[in-house]
Formats: sequence, C-alpha cells, structure tokens
Amino acid sequence: MTTLSKHILISGLVQGVWFRGSMRREAERLGIKGWVRNLPDGRVEAVVAGNERAVEEILRWCMHGPSGARVEAVEQRETSARSFETFTVR
Repeated sequence: MTTLSKHILISGLVQGVWFRGSMRREAERLGIKGWVRNLPDGRVEAVVAGNERAVEEILRWCMHGPSGARVEAVEQRETSARSFETFTVR
C-alpha cells in the first residue's frame, strides 16, 4: 500500500474551536500518523501520512473541521513521506 504524505495549512476560524484535538481523533480513526499545531497567524498547520484513501478522507474533513470551525481555505501539497509513530498535537 502506498503511503502518501501531505503538508496542510487551514485558514479561517480554526483556533479556539478544538480543531487540533478533533483532527487528532479523526486521524487516529483513519490510521493517519503525523502532527497538527496552531500557527501565530491564526492558521492550523498539519503534516499527515497514511494510505491514499485515508489521507484523502482527512483532507475532506479539514474542509469543514469540527462544528465550531469556519474553514475558509485548505492549502495542501505533497511532502516527502515520513515515518511517524502516532498523530500528535503540538
């Protein structure tokens, strides 16, 4: 199975709405590894790695996030596949 790795930047109302914790829960459900963190400019940044179907599913999830979020944009690019043990909130 091919491992896909993506670097993601999510903008909008995405901080203070439990975005990172919700993303970790979704990533664990999908078997995704990597990390997520808040950026000083108000965006959320993540690196996700997993099988192609799971990565596409987490990207779709990022388009709306948890119920309190208002996602305005999701930028994503492929990045070199990395080996992560788990999915962490930084």
